[in-house]
Amino acid sequence: MSTLIEIHGLTKTYIMGADTVQALKGVDLKISKNEYTALMGPSGSGKSTLMNLLGCLDSPTSGSYYLNGNDVSHMVDSELAEVRNKEIGFVFQTFNLLPRLSALENVALPLIYSGVNKPARLERASEVLHMVGLGDRMTHKPNELSGGQRQRVAIARALVNRPSIILADEPTGNLDSKTSDEIMKILEQIHSQGNTIILVTHEPDVSLHAHRIVRLKDGEIESDVTNPNIVKYNVRAGAH
Repeated sequence: MSTLIEIHGLTKTYIMGADTVQALKGVDLKISKNEYTALMGPSGSGKSTLMNLLGCLDSPTSGSYYLNGNDVSHMVDSELAEVRNKEIGFVFQTFNLLPRLSALENVALPLIYSGVNKPARLERASEVLHMVGLGDRMTHKPNELSGGQRQRVAIARALVNRPSIILADEPTGNLDSKTSDEIMKILEQIHSQGNTIILVTHEPDVSLHAHRIVRLKDGEIESDVTNPNIVKYNVRAGAH
C-alpha cells in the first residue's frame, strides 16, 4: 500500500504565559492509504494536538509532514485551508452542523468552497446522504434529527468532497451505545470502500474497530500495534 501520511520529528510547543508546554516531542508516524488507525491516549497525551496537525488545522513547531506526497508542514493558513477542503473530511463529537440549514444544505456546504455549481452540489450531497441511510431526512434541519442522525449528516458532509482521509474525533462521544454501534458500522462501511480513516478516541471499545492502534503518552508515541481483535460488523455494500 502506498503511503498517504508521513511525519518525521514532529514537535509542537505552546507558550502559555511564563510556561512552555511541549505537546508533541518528535513524533514519527506513517499511515498508508486505506488504513483504519485509532489514535489513543489520556488527556494531555498529545493526541488532540497530533489530530490538529494531521488535519491541517495547525502547523508544527518543527519536523515535517507529508500528505499525499506534499509537504504541508510549512504551508500558510490559506494553503492549509485548501488542503483541508480537498483532502480531509472531518467528523466531530459535537457534529458542528449549521442549525438553519437542512441536512442536504449542510452536506453540500464544503462543495461551495470547491467551486462546484449548485445542481452538482445538491446531487452529490443527496448521493452521500442516501449512502449513510438518510435519503428520507434530507429536508430536515439538525434540531429535527436525533443525535445519531446528526452524526450521519456530519459523516455525509465529511465524505462529500471525496477526501483522502476521514478524521473522526470522538465521533461517538455524545451518543448512546446502540447509536454508537450504528455510527461505527457506517465508518467501517466507508473504510471497506477504500477510504483512509483516522479515529481519535479515549474509549477502548471504540478503538477496537480500528485495524491499528497508536497510543500517545506525554507527547510521544508509546505503542503502535496491529489490532488482533478487530470488532467487525457484517458490512455489505449499501448496508445501513
